[in-house]
Amino acid sequence: MKSGLYMTIGLLISIFSFAQKGGKYKLWYDKPAKQWVEALPIGNGKIAAMVYGDPYQERLQLNEGTFWSGGPSRNDNQDAPKVLDSIRYYIFNGNYKRAQILTDKGLTAKTVHGSAFQNIGDFTLDMNNLKDVKNYYRKLDIEKAITTTTFTSDGINFKREVFASIPDHVIIINLSSDHKNALNFTAKFNSELKKNVKAIDANTLQMDGISSTLDGIQGQVKFNALAKLIAKGGKTRISEGGISVSNAHEVMILISIATNFTDYKNLNTDEIVKAKKYIEKAAHKNFKTLLQNHLIAYQNYFKRVDLDLGTSEAAKSPTDVRIKNFATGYDPELISLYYQFGRYLLISSSQPGGQPANLQGIWNNSNKPAWDSKYTININTEMNYWPAEKTNLPEMHEPLIQMIKDLSETGKETAKVMYNSRGWVAHHNTDIWRITGVVDFANAGMWPMGGAWLSQHLWERYLYSGDKNYLRTIYPVLKSAAQFYEDFLIEEPTHHWLVASPSMSPENIPQGHQGSALAAGNTMDNQLMFDLFTKTKKAAQILNIDSDKIQVWNTIISKLPPMKIGSYGQLQEWMEDLDNPEDDHRHVSHLYGLFPSNQISPFTTPELLDASRTVLIHRGDVSTGWSMGWKVNLWAKLLDGNHANKLIKDQLTLVEKDGWNTKGGTYPNLFDAHPPFQIDGNFGCASGITEMLLQTQNGFIDILPALPEEWKRGRISGLKTYGGFEVSVTWENNKAKEITIKSGLGGNCRIRLPNGMQLSGNTKLKKAEGKNPNSLFEITETPKPLISDKAKLNPVEIKTDLIYDFPTEAGKVYTLRWSNKSSEGTI
Repeated sequence: MKSGLYMTIGLLISIFSFAQKGGKYKLWYDKPAKQWVEALPIGNGKIAAMVYGDPYQERLQLNEGTFWSGGPSRNDNQDAPKVLDSIRYYIFNGNYKRAQILTDKGLTAKTVHGSAFQNIGDFTLDMNNLKDVKNYYRKLDIEKAITTTTFTSDGINFKREVFASIPDHVIIINLSSDHKNALNFTAKFNSELKKNVKAIDANTLQMDGISSTLDGIQGQVKFNALAKLIAKGGKTRISEGGISVSNAHEVMILISIATNFTDYKNLNTDEIVKAKKYIEKAAHKNFKTLLQNHLIAYQNYFKRVDLDLGTSEAAKSPTDVRIKNFATGYDPELISLYYQFGRYLLISSSQPGGQPANLQGIWNNSNKPAWDSKYTININTEMNYWPAEKTNLPEMHEPLIQMIKDLSETGKETAKVMYNSRGWVAHHNTDIWRITGVVDFANAGMWPMGGAWLSQHLWERYLYSGDKNYLRTIYPVLKSAAQFYEDFLIEEPTHHWLVASPSMSPENIPQGHQGSALAAGNTMDNQLMFDLFTKTKKAAQILNIDSDKIQVWNTIISKLPPMKIGSYGQLQEWMEDLDNPEDDHRHVSHLYGLFPSNQISPFTTPELLDASRTVLIHRGDVSTGWSMGWKVNLWAKLLDGNHANKLIKDQLTLVEKDGWNTKGGTYPNLFDAHPPFQIDGNFGCASGITEMLLQTQNGFIDILPALPEEWKRGRISGLKTYGGFEVSVTWENNKAKEITIKSGLGGNCRIRLPNGMQLSGNTKLKKAEGKNPNSLFEITETPKPLISDKAKLNPVEIKTDLIYDFPTEAGKVYTLRWSNKSSEGTI
């Protein structure tokens, strides 16, 4: 009897311990962070911190989204018109090296290659009188967006909570203990930059400074950081270099950071007044109120989507241990945690009114970060926003939409000065000042397609919302982007196709090009042109304007090079058959047509689908972190869930130390390892997991299109599709059990089911035939590819028998349930 009682008590203690440490939404660790990629990120889209959780010296490394080196600047090369014709001549005549030399001299920026996103500095708490620490635990709860550190010292239990508030514009640190008068510490600011630190009074610490000079552009961004300490019990006093607190039993610290940045053209905001305003407003609220405000605002976004793939014993281990063991164990909950961590990062780094997430989101501990932590717009920036609409975070898309509008202004000058063209252009990189010229060097930067790719996000957002008022606001940007290519595209001499030249296939160098990446008529360029002109034309038709432009755009579309399948059965990356099956380059640019575009589809272009699969097999799975994230999406679009799952396992391979390396994976804090850290892999993989469970680009809603065999049961709720539908799916034994669809806009719902299902209600469900009458699902027919005589293609067989239509009304919810009978039924 007693032994059974003891076993029950022990089990309850075990469950309580697990509930405290683990859980579906928690990253947790049994030791403090020693390096930056072990620290835990918090942010409100404007300010951010990495929290280390050291009991003896807590450290918050701080960032502010507008704190960049330099100041308003441009980087157009005025010599471009003198060399453009010669560069094109050399490319068309096969002298690629000469074209590269001329490009580096006459097109690449002479001095300004973009500013760097910079580190504000550190806020530290040096604890006094702290003895040996026991029972250490730290976590990031992504359901609440709070980091918590707890430990015991000398019989006293200590707790630290840290979060970044969206509504109150401050970072809040709350220190508490279960003994009165137990908190003794000194708070300090520090920075590697030129700065001044002073105590304004016994409760307020200030640090101000200015950003660095880079590429000859004087640092002009001023920052002001304030920390206000509000203590219960004990005393605060000014001490050397900081503020000391003695014998308090609870202390709340508010941190506010502001800069003089107004917009990409102006630095006329008073950063001192701005920082002070936020902190004064927050100081009138207690911790409970600030926490409640934070939770309401954050969870309004986060709780829209839920993913449950089940759990296992592995979930009881610290997060870094789980990553290390993931490939050889069974830990489905780590996938759902990683998925939701991607959504957490997007909410925390990209808020309306702020800057878009850059190469590192909003978290950066260096004043000279890799690639300046800029916006690399030949894949990385776009990848950051792949999850935005589909995972029900459209508000997080807004900073990118605004940046595209900004670039459509700055890019007009570049188009005019460098190419004598109308419209706007952007190349492979930009920064907070919205530069649009060619940065770095020809083999990376001579890619005039950044505007074309970014423009896809403008149209994509419309397909999810169906908002014609929004479409009117972005149509001028689409039209202007198209205008540039109307002028820039040139007829190539062999087939007389219209091509972009000079350009490249990012960032790859083809065989036989004398070490030069420069080429004309690259497959990705052609795919982007096809999308830009067809979507701009569609927007004009929807808005019933610019009817005179339709024929112009139709003519250009008809003259674009078709996709080609080469001698190895591969989708060609270049206009010529130059692919090497041994090439394992991280960029798979020519597969843009498969994802994020829908020009290549299992249902309409089987030859191109098979050729895309061949490319992925040639390139291999091992790559940098963001490239693996892209490949998860690509394998999902190939409807191969098992291979996509294999890529997720590769992505969730532990990389223990930050820095340069050749193999990607995941750091202990779940950050993506390019390496070094780049956040795009986190966002790319979150998008890929969504594509495995729900796709929307092929003219219908596709349920569980790439479900891996391992994911036998689970649930996803709250995903969005084109046409304003919200979809939730429950599955068991790899079959859909229940689907609920909420119609936001009404209209026809065309759905592809993975197995037989029936719908409840009274309205007829019928087999889909012909074109989807819901215009938001309209797909443009892809031109037939040219196929090499040497190519050997494999047949593609896809089930299309379970595609159905049913009418919907806005605001109503429709439910489908599993049936082993025919899917035809009633709603």
